[in-house]
Amino acid sequence: MTQNTNDTKTWPDLAIGLYDKLTGRGAEITYEFQGLEVSVPSSASPQAQHATWRVSGTVKVRTKDEAAAARA
Repeated sequence: MTQNTNDTKTWPDLAIGLYDKLTGRGAEITYEFQGLEVSVPSSASPQAQHATWRVSGTVKVRTKDEAAAARA
């Protein structure tokens, strides 16, 4: 069995691919988090300090195609 080189390899790539497919179709992506913790660096330096962000709730990403709406 051969591996398809177009397979998604990371979660960010998956999210980008999904967003790209849905953009322009009036789509909405909803993420719901319960107690998500994200360590956010202050810079790209290996010695960067980190802040912890805690998220509980909903994040919505909406897309729309302005050009398609203008043509309608």
